Amino acid sequence: MSQHIVIIGAVALGSKAAARFKRLEPESRVTLVDRDKRIAYSGCGIPFYISGEVSDVPELQSTSFHVLRDAEYFRKSKGVEVRTETEAVAIDRTAKTVTLAHVLTGHREILTYDQLVLATGSTPIVPPIPGRELVGVHTVHNLESAEHIRNLVSSGSVKRAVVVGAGFIGLEMAVALADLWGVETTVIELREQILPGVIGGNLSLTALRHMRDKGVRFHLGDQVLSLEGDDQGRVTRVCTKHDEIPADLVIVAVGVRPNTELARTSGLAVSERGGITVDEYLRTSDPHIYAGGDCVELRHLLTNAKVFLPMGSLANRQGRVIGDNLADGATRFSGVVGSWCVKLFDLAAAGTGLTLQAARSAGFDALSVHVSQLDRAHFHPDKGVMNLDLIVERETGRVLGMQGTADRGDALVGKVNVVAGLLPSGLKVDDLSSLEAAYSPPFSAALDILNVLGSAAENILTGRNQTIQADEFFTLWKQRDNNTHFFLDCREWSDAKKEVRAHPEHWINIPQGELLENLNKLPRNKSIVAICGTGARSYEALITLAREGFQDVVSVEGGMSAVNTMGFSVS
Repeated sequence: MSQHIVIIGAVALGSKAAARFKRLEPESRVTLVDRDKRIAYSGCGIPFYISGEVSDVPELQSTSFHVLRDAEYFRKSKGVEVRTETEAVAIDRTAKTVTLAHVLTGHREILTYDQLVLATGSTPIVPPIPGRELVGVHTVHNLESAEHIRNLVSSGSVKRAVVVGAGFIGLEMAVALADLWGVETTVIELREQILPGVIGGNLSLTALRHMRDKGVRFHLGDQVLSLEGDDQGRVTRVCTKHDEIPADLVIVAVGVRPNTELARTSGLAVSERGGITVDEYLRTSDPHIYAGGDCVELRHLLTNAKVFLPMGSLANRQGRVIGDNLADGATRFSGVVGSWCVKLFDLAAAGTGLTLQAARSAGFDALSVHVSQLDRAHFHPDKGVMNLDLIVERETGRVLGMQGTADRGDALVGKVNVVAGLLPSGLKVDDLSSLEAAYSPPFSAALDILNVLGSAAENILTGRNQTIQADEFFTLWKQRDNNTHFFLDCREWSDAKKEVRAHPEHWINIPQGELLENLNKLPRNKSIVAICGTGARSYEALITLAREGFQDVVSVEGGMSAVNTMGFSVS
C-alpha cells in the first residue's frame, strides 16, 4: 500500500531519507519541503568555499558525478516532489496534516501525510551583544551567508576580521580568512583553550601554536562585551573585557541550537537541553513522526547520557535509518561516541569518545596517556609526527576516548576511526596493544602507533612506568631554581646539546645507553625527571634506575616531541 511521506528539511538528513525511502517504496509519494531555495548541499563544506579551496557554490550542491542536486534533480532522478522557499508552520497530529507557507508570498496550503520526518536542523547562536545588528557581523549558516562572506573577502574590502568562538566552525573560518585571503584574523574564545570540550588542554596547545605560527591571533579567556560601528552602521571594533580589536568583519561562531519550535508547538517531546526526543529507531513521541540530524538529541554509547551532536556525517547515516523505517523497517541508530576531525592550516586534529574532563565529569576514574610518534616508518622521507591522548578508566583499562593532532590528517583520522569502531564493544588497552594493523613503511611503523599507545597505557596502569605529561614537566622546569628536581636528558648528545648549553647547571645529558656507567652523577636525594625524544628511552632509563635503587624517578610522556609541539620552551 503506497504512502505519502512529508519531510521537513532538505539538506543532509531530509534528502538522504527521501532518496532511501523511494528506493525501498518507489510506488509511494514523497514531498520534500525546505525554506531555502537551494537544497541538499554540504554545509560542512562552506568554510572551504569561503577559503577558495572550493571554487563555487554549485560544487557543494552537486553529486560526485557533477549533477546539481536541485528540485528538478530530485523530481527526475529520485521521484521526489520538492517545495523550496516553503516553510512548515504547523502540524496537526490528529488529522495528520502539515500547514505550509511560502516564504515570499505567504501563500498557505495543507498537506496530508501518512508519516512525517522532521529534519529542521539548527540555527547559529548569537549572544545578545550590543552592536550585533551592525553591517559586517555575520554567522555561517547557509549558502547565501557563505556567498556574502566570500564576496566581501574576495573584493579586498576586508582587512581585519574577528571570529568569536574557537570551536570547529570558528577555527575553520579563521583559517579560511587568513590563509588564501590574507585577512588579519583574531579569534576570541571565552574559555581558556581552543576546541574546548572536544580535546585536552595539552593537545589544544599544539593546535594553538600551529595557528599562531600561521598568523592567527587569539584572545583566550576573554569575552566580547560589545561591537562598535561607524556612522554608516558598519562594524569597526570589537570590545572585549581586556582589549579593543579593530574589525571590518565579525563572524559569530559560538555554537548552534536545534530548531525545535515546530516540534514543541505540535506537542512532541523535547528535552530540557532543547533537542527533539527520539528512540533508537529515530521515532519521536508520535509513532508516525521521525526526526534526526541537528534537531535531535542522541544517546552517548559510553555514558548513556543524551547529547546534542550536530554533525553532517551523523545526519546522513540517520537519514538512511529513517528511510528504512518509513518503509516498515526496524533499523536502529543505537547512539554515538562523538567522532570528529578538523583541518587547521597544515595540521589536523581529530578525536572520538570522551576527553579526560568529560570522562571524569561522567563519573569515571580516568587518566590520560600521551604518545608522540612518527606516523610511518622512521626511515621513510614522508614521515610526520602524530600526537595522541588515550583516555582510560584506571581500574578496568577500558578505553573511553582518544584525541590527537598530526601533520597528515588522513593518517590521524584512520587511527581515530579504528578506535571509534571499537569503543562501543568495550575496547581495552590490551586490545590496542595487540591490534593487528596493516604495515608498509610508506603508511605506518612496524609497531603501529595504536599498539604503542596501548602498551604505554598498560605500563602506566600496572605501575611499571611512572609518568608526568608535558605541562606538568614544564611547571617543574619553571621551578628549577628550587633544586628539588634533577632533569635528566636521555637523548644522544647531538639532540641534547642545545638545552645543555642553554642551562648547563640544570639540564644534564646522560644517554640512556650510558646510564649504568654514570650512576655516580645522579642524586639519590632528588626527584629525577627523565626525558628523551618521544618517551621510549626515558622509560628505559626509569627501569634501569629503579633496578639500581633510585626511588623517585618519573618519565615525561611524549618527551621533547610533546614539549616542543605544545609550545613549551626549554632552551
